[in-house]
Amino acid sequence: MTGTLYGVGLGPGDPELMTVKAARLISEASVIAYHCARHGRSIARSVAEPYLREGQIEEKLVYPVTTETTDHPGGYEGAIADFYELSAKRLAEHLDAGRDVVLLCEGDPFFYGSYMYMHERLSGRFPAVVVPGVTSVSAASSVLGRPLVQRDEVLTVLPGTLPAPELARRLADTDSAAVLKLGRTFGSVREAFAEAGKLEDALYVERATWGEQRVSPLADVDPSTVPYFSLALLPSPAYASRISPAPPSVPVTVTGEVVVVGLGPAGPEWLTPEASAELSEAEHIVGYGPYVARVPQKAGQQRHASGNRVEAERAVEALSLAASGARVAVVSSGDPGVFAMASAVLEQVAAGHGAGVRVRIVPGVTAAQAAASRVGAPLGHDYCVLSLSDRLKPWEIIEKRLNAAAEADLVLALYNPASRTRTTQLASARDVLLRHRTPETPVVVARDVGGPEEDIRVTTLGDLDPSTVDMRCLLIVGSSRTRVANGVVWTPRSY
Repeated sequence: MTGTLYGVGLGPGDPELMTVKAARLISEASVIAYHCARHGRSIARSVAEPYLREGQIEEKLVYPVTTETTDHPGGYEGAIADFYELSAKRLAEHLDAGRDVVLLCEGDPFFYGSYMYMHERLSGRFPAVVVPGVTSVSAASSVLGRPLVQRDEVLTVLPGTLPAPELARRLADTDSAAVLKLGRTFGSVREAFAEAGKLEDALYVERATWGEQRVSPLADVDPSTVPYFSLALLPSPAYASRISPAPPSVPVTVTGEVVVVGLGPAGPEWLTPEASAELSEAEHIVGYGPYVARVPQKAGQQRHASGNRVEAERAVEALSLAASGARVAVVSSGDPGVFAMASAVLEQVAAGHGAGVRVRIVPGVTAAQAAASRVGAPLGHDYCVLSLSDRLKPWEIIEKRLNAAAEADLVLALYNPASRTRTTQLASARDVLLRHRTPETPVVVARDVGGPEEDIRVTTLGDLDPSTVDMRCLLIVGSSRTRVANGVVWTPRSY
């Protein structure tokens, strides 16, 4: 009968914050294993020491390299991989002999812990039990006396080893954050907080719950003094706003504005100089998460990302920010005036939000223009732009407009042709169009124009397969005059 491998979380450092189960397993185990550097000292063992007993076998898993260089042919990654294989083999010998092994882990075993590398190598061969522990993030929050998140706030946990621009983007897109793995990364982490405009709100906690713990504003910390066992914390903004003294009430003249900006269909090459300038000047960026992520990060700029179906709430948030005097950019893919945020913002202005706020619209390259450019000039004559989404208007209206546009022999650019929940509309639309167009009518199916998954297909109305079309597609249906030759599609300018 084999032994059992236990990955035991010790918590953040205070032995009294260890769970009862962890303490029991440590005292009962035949073998106690722990990681340590070449100097032989182990933080994990020192935390567990009150629960160790005489006669237990101790297995030191000594890292071959930590921050220094190595002459291993595989470099650092190769040296560490070999170390984990050798460590797993050593523990397996005890397990094969029927001895239970407790592998000590600071914090929680599955939260940036080294135990996971043993688990993935041994859990398929031996029984493996993971005992959770209090994380350093929870400990830091308790030490500060500040909640991490409240209600609908979002907490993001990040490793400090990420590049500073990526850290800044993610910090700007969240309410609260914890950044671990500081040490040598501290300089770039602090730079990322500054770039995201959140450095003043960030706090630094070193060795939380230990006797020598240190707490400080992140901006005041000397990078040369930062150890690995430290983290940067951005606590709940809602809590911070309640404990901060409210400024005296004084009359305020609204000077803010909302600029609704079109980003074009894909990457920065589709962004107009005017749109780029407006994004650079904005204090707040508001929009659907993937679109906000396309905006280059700027120091001090606040970002407010949200889901795909909350256009009204987004508009109200932007107007509210502008009413307090801020300059706000609301971003849309393509052109904001085409089935996008320009109308949503103006609808909320008409409903009474953002009194006194100026609203401007900055155009962008539309999805229809982008798709047309990939195949030639199918929009070279009169055309109609129509959305097949029946979320905001009934299908009866869509069908009536499709019928009228087809009867008028207009080229059609069809937005929102399908989604996961709308799977029948495109087939119905094709049937309506076939009442007035021949099956040979050219159809352009453009997916993810300008993006990494761009796919442009030219087919016919008769051969169009609705199952191959999704929400990321735009369709251009030709008129009776639209021509195709050698893959080029165009509509003559005269009849």
